[in-house]
Amino acid sequence: AIMSLSFLSDETDEKTIISVLCSQRFYDLGWMTGTGGGMSIQSEKGIFISPSSFQKDLLRPADILLCNHDGELAPEHAGQVPSQCLPLFFLAHTMRKAKACIHTHSQHAVLVTLCCTKEFVISNQEMIKGIRNSSTGKSHQNTDSLIIPIIDNRPQEQDLRDTMLQAMAEYPDTSAVLVRGHGVFVWGESWAKAKTMAECYDYLFEVFLKMRQYRIA
Repeated sequence: AIMSLSFLSDETDEKTIISVLCSQRFYDLGWMTGTGGGMSIQSEKGIFISPSSFQKDLLRPADILLCNHDGELAPEHAGQVPSQCLPLFFLAHTMRKAKACIHTHSQHAVLVTLCCTKEFVISNQEMIKGIRNSSTGKSHQNTDSLIIPIIDNRPQEQDLRDTMLQAMAEYPDTSAVLVRGHGVFVWGESWAKAKTMAECYDYLFEVFLKMRQYRIA
């Protein structure tokens, strides 16, 4: 059973938020198994980020790393390795002014990248209202066409930086980027909004796949 996370709030420290969401929510959803996926939160102290190659179900607050806005680890974390997603998370924090970014290896996200070519597009779904337009800061309407760019995967996650930057520039409204055969990056103006959108996106990916399965136009 998925544990209640009702104790989390805006007052909860960043290390606890990342460790609890990754280990007790995203892992249980199958989004961060096999050490995959990660999360970052920006604060006045710097960027808090999950470590590289770490079993997410075992993640504790003490395992979360802190780096400055140049990507340099705080002295207390010397010798440790942050998530390979760090350069990609930085794009969300700098280009979109996002406070939080989540990367998942959701099977729904992976499958839609294999069904679509350059873009994922869906419309006339109620859950689209849970997605923010990055350009306007307002929520989409359920009648909007939600468009997410899809970029091709690379051998290493940090190698995705240039193509992700280009996709974010070409799709200023998007709050997510899909990576073919890999997963999705989702960002938001708070950890709660990033989490909400990650859940809404995954719901929409699943609906899209079931529409294909049942041959619904």
